[in-house]
Amino acid sequence: MLDPDQCYVAVQSRDHRFDGWFVTAVRTTGIYCRPSCPAITPKRTNVDFFATAAAAQQRGFRACKRCRPDASPGSPEWNVRQDVIGRAMRLISDGVVERDGVAGLASRLGYSERHLNRLMTEELGAGPLAIARAQRAHTARLLIETTDLSLTDVAFAAGFGSVRQFNDTIREVFATSPSGLRAATASPPRVTTDHHVPIGLVRLRLPTRSPFAGDDVLAFVGQRAIPGVESWDGSTYRRALALPNGHGIVELVARPDHVAADVRLASWSDLGAAVQRIRRLLDLDADPEAVDAALSSEPTMAALVAATPGRRSPGSTDPFETCVRAVIGQQVSVAGATTVTAHLVATIDDRLQLDDPELTHVFPTPALTANAIDEAFAMPSARRDTVRRLADAVAGGAIAVDAGAEPVAARAALLDLKGIGPWTADYVMMRGLSHPDVFLGGDLGVRHALDRLGGPAPHPERWAPWRSYAVHHLWAFLATPAAGPTGHTPRPHRPPRPDPPTRPTRKDRSR
Repeated sequence: MLDPDQCYVAVQSRDHRFDGWFVTAVRTTGIYCRPSCPAITPKRTNVDFFATAAAAQQRGFRACKRCRPDASPGSPEWNVRQDVIGRAMRLISDGVVERDGVAGLASRLGYSERHLNRLMTEELGAGPLAIARAQRAHTARLLIETTDLSLTDVAFAAGFGSVRQFNDTIREVFATSPSGLRAATASPPRVTTDHHVPIGLVRLRLPTRSPFAGDDVLAFVGQRAIPGVESWDGSTYRRALALPNGHGIVELVARPDHVAADVRLASWSDLGAAVQRIRRLLDLDADPEAVDAALSSEPTMAALVAATPGRRSPGSTDPFETCVRAVIGQQVSVAGATTVTAHLVATIDDRLQLDDPELTHVFPTPALTANAIDEAFAMPSARRDTVRRLADAVAGGAIAVDAGAEPVAARAALLDLKGIGPWTADYVMMRGLSHPDVFLGGDLGVRHALDRLGGPAPHPERWAPWRSYAVHHLWAFLATPAAGPTGHTPRPHRPPRPDPPTRPTRKDRSR
């Protein structure tokens, strides 16, 4: 629950750290803003605070034209919370309401529509339909300002049921018409007749909170790129996406406080889902100051945090892909696992629907993977069978791995599969489901990094709820050949891989 007095202090100090956590609604102007908005100096008696923009919109407030609260980073609360509200918010961000309605969202979460609406309204001030509507308005604004699509096409691409509904929502939220938004755009949309700009391309600025170790998070995912699905040249990461209504290609470059993203889509209706998957992949909604403060509670980790403040815990654009890669990576180096995965992708041959000089495939679906021929699996037969069992369970719904999955239940279901042990299940939780508090204490890389650091034995429980970030700090430290930031010179040893699996348990061991 929001503390109004603390919120007001943040507004008075115009603290950027709280952008995305809540919005400030000013009764005298009828406008809602970011906490850091430079245009407002409201009296305490004239403001209300809401956890979501949707709640402010439902009460008749419109978005500030100066601070653009719809373009702030998302709330880090939805990364941490694993309850029904957090899971619902992640699914809504992924576009489930647009595709399946509130009934589909409630079914995915195991609740009735009425009960889910009551829970969300009581806590957030708005139900799932209102929150989805606010997201629709933000997607529409992106399309209006960054593409040359007709306004009618924008309306349906953003998920509105009619042009009238689109016009009414834009006027209500932004206090102007869709044509007014386009006319006020500082840089006119690129026209598709320009042969230098591919059709279906939109260029976005994806904000994040500072500090932001953007180069490090891109390097982590880039160094694990699957040829044909991903590419990495040392500064630019590109990958193909299988989205609900078609395929897409994203090209990402890290900046000090944002990620520059070129997004190319077969269907504009996938823009919202594509943006949210990028944000989850690069952990752009994290609260780095809270993470760094918690990890710095012990000298062991404090020096690593000081060396790289704002390190992120990379997630995934496709949790099923992460599951498969985790199984393939058992007892195999990062390079070896990448080669094996690339062979699997090329053999199944799920072709990318967009032309591109580098990217040719999307990662295959669970159904295609479960039915792949034996020659697709360049691995021991026991591991091949594990991948097939996993794919079959996900395809059939026995295991849920998506933005709304309940991590504890998903972990238990994974452990029930022959061939999957604790390290594999925990890695899927940490990366596939973006859980911020998974400590791979049995991981060989983590243990070697702690040995190399020396000093007193750490207490990982003190790093909760951000232990996934500690793992990434330790892996990154292990990959550096120089003496540690504490000045401790490591004893000579053969350096292990940056993130090798643990010594396999009975279930992790290939049979």
